Formats: sequence, structure tokens, C-alpha cells
Amino acid sequence: MGKKIKKEAEPPPKDVFDPLTIESKKAQTVVLMLNSTEEEILAKACEAIYKFALKGEENKATLLELGAMEPLTKLLKHEDKIVRRNATMIFGILASNNDVKKVLRELDILSSIIAQLAPEEEVVIHEFASLCLANMSVEYTSKVQIFEYGGMEPLVRLLGSPDPDVKKNSIECLYNLVQDYHCRLAIQDLSAIPPIMELLKSEFPIIQLLALKTLEVVTNDRESRLIFRDSQGPEQILKILETKEFTDLHAEALNVIANCLEDVDTTVHIQQGGGLKKLLTFTENAVFPEIQKSATKAISRAAYDPENRKVLHDQEVEKCLITLLGAENDGTKVAAAKVISAMSENMQSKEYFNTEGIPQIVQLLKNENDDVKEAASEALANLTTANSINANAAAEAEAIEPLINMLGSSRDNNIANAATVLTNMATQESLRLMIQNHDFMRAIIQPLNNSNHMVQSKAALTVAAIACDTDARTEFKNANGLIRLVELLHSNNEEVRRNASWAVMVCASDEPIAVELCKLGALDILQEINTSLKRKNNFSEAAYNRLLHNNLSLKYCMNGYLSSIDIISDIFYDAGRLSPGTKLLSLKEFALQEPSDRRAIILINSKISTPSPHHSTPGDKLSTSGRSSSARKGTKFSLVTSPTEEKPESTGPPSISSKSFIKEKGSRKGKGKKEEEKKEEEEIQPTKVELVAEKEWCPPTDQEFLNYISEVSKTVLPITDLMEQIEALAKFVSGKMGGPVSQELMHEFKWEHHLSEVQYKLKSNVVPIGCIKKGTFYHRALLFKALADKVGIGATLIRGEYNRAWNEVKLINERNRGITGLLPPPEKFIVDLMYEPGSLMKIKSREAEHYRFL
Repeated sequence: MGKKIKKEAEPPPKDVFDPLTIESKKAQTVVLMLNSTEEEILAKACEAIYKFALKGEENKATLLELGAMEPLTKLLKHEDKIVRRNATMIFGILASNNDVKKVLRELDILSSIIAQLAPEEEVVIHEFASLCLANMSVEYTSKVQIFEYGGMEPLVRLLGSPDPDVKKNSIECLYNLVQDYHCRLAIQDLSAIPPIMELLKSEFPIIQLLALKTLEVVTNDRESRLIFRDSQGPEQILKILETKEFTDLHAEALNVIANCLEDVDTTVHIQQGGGLKKLLTFTENAVFPEIQKSATKAISRAAYDPENRKVLHDQEVEKCLITLLGAENDGTKVAAAKVISAMSENMQSKEYFNTEGIPQIVQLLKNENDDVKEAASEALANLTTANSINANAAAEAEAIEPLINMLGSSRDNNIANAATVLTNMATQESLRLMIQNHDFMRAIIQPLNNSNHMVQSKAALTVAAIACDTDARTEFKNANGLIRLVELLHSNNEEVRRNASWAVMVCASDEPIAVELCKLGALDILQEINTSLKRKNNFSEAAYNRLLHNNLSLKYCMNGYLSSIDIISDIFYDAGRLSPGTKLLSLKEFALQEPSDRRAIILINSKISTPSPHHSTPGDKLSTSGRSSSARKGTKFSLVTSPTEEKPESTGPPSISSKSFIKEKGSRKGKGKKEEEKKEEEEIQPTKVELVAEKEWCPPTDQEFLNYISEVSKTVLPITDLMEQIEALAKFVSGKMGGPVSQELMHEFKWEHHLSEVQYKLKSNVVPIGCIKKGTFYHRALLFKALADKVGIGATLIRGEYNRAWNEVKLINERNRGITGLLPPPEKFIVDLMYEPGSLMKIKSREAEHYRFL
């Protein structure tokens, strides 16, 4: 055999570039290599950039600055699978950087990324493409793009991938997407709920957690809940709750159950499978406070539906809730109290808490945590609404004191809830008195001054509920509550205005308070409210009428009319017609005015004035320490004397004690005094005036009017026939006011002169009606009304023009009894007190019209 000869290597073609191995240590160089046309260089450059990006956020920012994004985007569509895979891996890593996300949105790469989820692609490409989508889907704009590019369908398909990383990225992306409503609807169309539920069986906790979170969001929609229920979802969730090893998943599992319990059908489904009982047991025995709180919140979601409340009551949820009220965790207490609030809408549950639950709730009112107080007060408010037994139970548990303390809370909800409970309690008189004994009227002032409309409304309503007796109303007035109540009438909030009107109506039940409210402008405000169709309400009208009803002097001056049910009482005065926009002065203010030629103020008063124990007597020793008599010149003052005191001989009409009226100082001196005593009295008299002027003014006693009442009670009251009573009273009134006067001689009836003399003698514009011996129409009508009210004759008082006034009465004419024997309706008559006293003129007759001088 011959020897083998070694062949020499053939030299490379002259037109081919020799292979070159380059080792680069700068990212900029590698980025430039991304523009190469050689697949091997591209693959290696992408691999190097991937490793560089993995090292940290700074490297990702560096790649962005070097302009790597645009060439990498082109590589996503490269024909070579390795280049395409490596580029996808880079974007999976880079997309976690916020600045990179912005650039990627501008480059619109999501469609290319979604294309990498095709079934024929490698698992690695699926992993990093889904990772990129998961990172991008955090922002709303990207969610919209993924949805529009059809990215949800491949993501749902990849939930069944054998690779756990692909599953994790896909479910994470879907969790981000379902935050949007349209994506949640797409989940139903893609039948994604069953594959999501399959992930609950995963051996990886992070996948289970993301699946639960996704289900929590998806089951907010009713249709999804039904699909979840039909897929045995609730049973699967309850198994997780029963598994102690899944403690880290319990909170999310409870949130899913909470959504399911909002649906009545799903609640019934869970209950029929014994799931509801398991949930209550789990809640009661939960070891971790946060889990127990979440479980209680889940129950509360069900309790807001009426049908669910019935189901929960059948499962004896009340026992579980009472146990939870004693939990150590404040959050659990709050959640349990909120469930009780919701369950109290069910009458059977509300009755269950009569004997149990309320004492525990009352104890929570004393808790230092404001959240606990708020939840407890809300529960108590709902339990005591329209339930007197629960209100009594709360009072027996000593709830009143902490509730009143809560009125000073810094939280508006706490104040409103406390006010509601007190309002509910106040429906019972015994509890109302207990509330008053805790200085409630002073405590409620702060809530009335609150700027929150809800608090203002609740506080005003509570005042209306508790100010039901004179003592309470007086206490409220002394606490300056009336001022704020009147201010609330100005509120633009309808509820506040309504409840404030209600409270004003209740407070106006007492005449002194009604007068005070009128002084504060309540009547003007209510009148303005009632003229507006939008602002007025039933209580504003009732409050207006109540104010007038308990301030008849003002009512008569304003309206010129008193009905038969408007009973004139003591200290009523007629100041004449009140001009629009003019306020009526008080009787004291009128009395303190200098006597003038103005119209006399006619006073009705049968009260006997008694001397004040503080008023000075002639034997008192008075100090004159540096007080000048000239400093008090012209001061008005009132001296009140006993009715048994000897009357002066020459001052005023015999029926009135001159000491009951306003005098000029120094007008009276003791009789039979020695000259020295007179001198001493003159020296100390300025101090007497000063002391007496500071005392409370008292209206004078009208002894003559007292005699009228006594005489009428003996002569008119015993008469059994109403018409005869009216006739007798009319003649009596006429006789006391100067007797009958014919129409032709009216001009000779000098009643004005007589009245001026009385004013001059009394040195006052206020004239008691008993002093008037010559009275015209309006004097006689007023006296008739005042006496008729005393003896029980129903009569009106109507003011006319030109000093006219008259009384109307209703009488039934039995002669007009019908065939059926029924009495005819009563007819109205005007009582003649001037021309032919006692005669009755039928309304609308010629005589009546003439008498009224219309």
C-alpha cells in the first residue's frame, strides 16, 4: 500500500470576511449590535442585555437611555425563534420599570407581545410574554390595549399551562385586568371562572392567592356569582377555610364568601349545604383576630339583605354576634356591632336582643376607641328605634350617661347616633325624665352648634322629643338653646329646617317661651318660610300657628282675629293693629314708656300681684354710698303691693292700686312723718328708686276685672240656655262700658276723652280694662271675649276698621230641625254690644254689615 499524503487546507474565498470574535464590556456597544443582520450576533446581544437588565433598576434605565427599546421591539417579529425568544425575555424583565412602560406604550408593542402567547410558541416565550403583560397591565391605558388586542383569551388559555410560572403570570395579569368592568364581563364570556378555580388546587401559595384575589373581584358581579355557585365554588372556598394549613389564604377566601353572601340564592345554597353553619362556627372560633374580623365582615355583607337576614336568624347568628362583642380585637367588635345594626331590621332579631346583647353594646359605648363607640351607638340606635322594650333595656344597662357624654364627641356620627338613641328613649315619659336629670339640655347645645347638617337635624329632633314639659323647656331656654334653634330655621337643609321647626313648635307650648321665641325673630322666619312653596313644611306651619296660639297678644295684633279656641289668659294686651315689618313690644316695654297721646294699650289681667321679698319697705335701712339722685332722673320703676293694702284716695280709678304702675321718682311721701324723718327719707329716696327700678316689673292687678269675673260667674254661668247666656253677658259688658248708645248719639259718646283721663291718672299708656267706664266697639268686644272665655262661651274676637271690633258666636236653631230629627248645622251671629246689647245679628245680614261698618 502506498503512503497517504495529507491534503492542505483550502484557503477561504477572497470575497468572504474572516470570522471575528469580539469581547465587549460596554452596554452601548451591545445595543449597537441589535441593529445587526446576523442572527447569531442578535441572539448573543439579546442574551447579554437580558443578563445586564436582571442586575437592577439602574441597568434598565441605562438601556432606556441608550435607545435599546426601538431595536428590541423590531426583534419581537424576527424570523429566528431564538432571537424572538431572547427579545421577549428582555421585555419581560424591562416592563417592571415605570419609565420603560411609558416608552413601550408609545412604541405600541403589546400586540407583538400578545402574539407571543400563541400555542405553538415555546413555554419560555409564554412565561416572559405573560410576565411582560402582567407588568404592563398595572396601568389603565395598557389594560385597555390588552383588552382591545384580544389578550384575555390567550391568558385564560394559559391558566392550564403545565408551567407554574406561566400560570402565575397569567393569573396575575388577569387579576389586574378584571379591575376594569369590561374585562370582568369578558371573564364571563370566556368561561374563565372554572379554570381560575382550578388554580385553587395549585401547590404554589402565590398562585392560590392570586386566584382568590381574582375571584374576589369577579364575584362582585351577580352573573359571575351564579357561575361560581354552579361550579361548586362556595364549597371549595369553605374547604380552604377548614384547612388549617391554608391560614394565609383565609382572609381572601372570606372576601370571596362575603361577595357570595350578598346574593340571596347563593346564601340559601350555602345554607342548605351546611356552609353557613360552618362559617358561623369558624367565625366564633377563629384564632387570629384579623381573620375573625374578616369573617364577621363577611356575615355583615349578608345581613344587609332582608331575605338573608331571615336565613341568618334561622341559623341563630345572634348568639355568635353576642360572643363576638366580647372579642379582644376592636376591629372584630366593630364588625359585630355593624352586623347587629343590620340584623336589627329583622323584628325577630331585634326582639332577641331585648334580653341579651344590649348590655354588652352599652359597655362598648364606654370604650376608648372611637370606631367601637360609633359602631355600638349605631347598633343601639337601630335596636331602640320603634322598640320601647329595647329602649328600656338600654336605660337599665345605664346607657343614658355615656350617650349624653357622647354628645360632646369629636365625631359627627357618634353625636348623631347618640342623639337618635336619646330620641328613641324619650318616647317614654319615665326615660325622658331620667334623661333630663342628666343635664341633657346643656349637653345638647354643642350638637346644635355643629356645622354638620346631619348632627344639627338629629339634635333638633332630640330637643323636640325631650322638651315635652315646662321644666325641660325652661331649662333649654336658660341654656340659651332657643337662640341656636331659631338660627337653624335659616338652614338651607330641608331636614334641619323641618326638625328645627318641630322643636320650635314643642318649645312654644309655654307662653313665656313663645314670647321669647318671637323676640328672637322665630315668627318672622317661619312666616318667610311658609310663603315659599319649596321651603315650607308641615312643622313650619304648625310652629307658626303654635307661636301665635301661645302669644295671643301678638296674634291679635298681627291677624286681627282670635277664634273661639283662642282662650284669653292673664297678661293679654291689645296694642292695636301691627304695621308690616314692625315688632310688637312687650307689655313691660310699653309700661316703661313715657305717657303719650298714642293709642292706649288695653290690658287683661286677673292675677293678683304680690310684693317681692326683695322690695324695700319704709323700715329698711338703705345705704346711700355715693349714689347721686340726679344720675337716675326720670328712671321708671314699679312698686308692687298686696291687694289688701290700703288704696290711695285720689290717684287713678278705685279698682287699681296706684303702686302697681310706673311712677316718677319722689312722687310719694309718707304721711304723718316728722320733719326730720321726711328729711332723712328725701336723702335716701334716690337709692330707693335705684333699688326698686332694678327689680322685676310686675303688671298691675285689675281688681275691677276680678270683680267682673266674680259677678259673671254668679249671674251668667248658671244660665243653662246658651242664647240667654250670650244676651246676659252682652248686657253686662255694655253696662260696664257706658251702657247702650244709639247710632244717632254716637258722636256725643266721649270715650276718647274718658280714656285720656284714665291714662293721665295712671301716668301710663297701659290701661287695665277694668278702668275703662266708657268703651267703644273694640273695648266692649275685648271685654266680652275675655269674660266669655272665663264662663265657657265660645266666641271669636274680630278687629275691623275705624275702631270697630265685634264678636261672633255659633248657635243652633232647634226650630229648623229636619224631618229626620237631625239638628241643622250651627249658624254664625254677631253680638250687639253697643246699640241694642244682647241682640244677635245673623252674619251677612244688613244689620250685621252695618254694625261691622264694612
